Amino acid sequence: MLVIGLTGGIGSGKTTVAKLFAELGITLIDTDLLAREVVEPGQPALDSIAQHLGQQFIDNNGRLNRELLRIEIFSNQKEKEWLETLLHPLIAELTVTRIDQCTSPYCILVSPLLLETEQYKLAQRVLIVDVCEKTQIERARQRDQSNSSTIESIINSQMGRQDRLSKADDVINNEQTLDVVKLRVASLHTKYIEMAQSEKETT
Repeated sequence: MLVIGLTGGIGSGKTTVAKLFAELGITLIDTDLLAREVVEPGQPALDSIAQHLGQQFIDNNGRLNRELLRIEIFSNQKEKEWLETLLHPLIAELTVTRIDQCTSPYCILVSPLLLETEQYKLAQRVLIVDVCEKTQIERARQRDQSNSSTIESIINSQMGRQDRLSKADDVINNEQTLDVVKLRVASLHTKYIEMAQSEKETT
C-alpha cells in the first residue's frame, strides 16, 4: 500500500486538502480522529488522563475536556511529554490497522505531527501543505476561536516551516485559490495512482 503522509502547521489547511483527495475516492487516515478514538469514554487512556491530571479534565458527559487539556499541555512541557508517551503508541497501532484495511489505490495519512513523531516511517512520500505563519495564525483563530498566544505556542511546538519543507517530497501552496489547489491535488492524484500501480507491478 502506497501511503502519502500529509502534514503542515496549524491553520495550513490540511483538512481542506485531505477532503479534496477524499472526493477523488482516496481513503483518509486522520491521526487527529484516531487520537479522539483512543480517549473515548470507556477507553483506558481516558482513565489514565483523569488519574494523572485530575477529574476536571473530564466533562459532565464523561468525555475529555479537550480545550482544558490543550491549554494545560501547551503551557506545561512535562505534562505534554507524559500525554504523548501515553497516546502516541495507541495512535500508531490504530494507524497501522487502518492502513492495512485501506482499499483505495493509495491512502493519505493526515497528521499534524507526522514529522515530529515516528509516524513519518509509515509513509513512502511526504506531502506538505504550506502557508506563511501570519496566515496560520489568522486561520487558526477563525477556526478555533483561540487566542494568538495559544496558537503561537502550538506553532512553536511544531517543526519550523523551513525544516518541514526540507523534508517534503511534494508541496501544496495553500495561499492560492481553492480552484488552483484543486488542480494541484488532481495532478498529484494522477502521479500517486501511477506510483501505486508501478509499486504493485514490481512486487
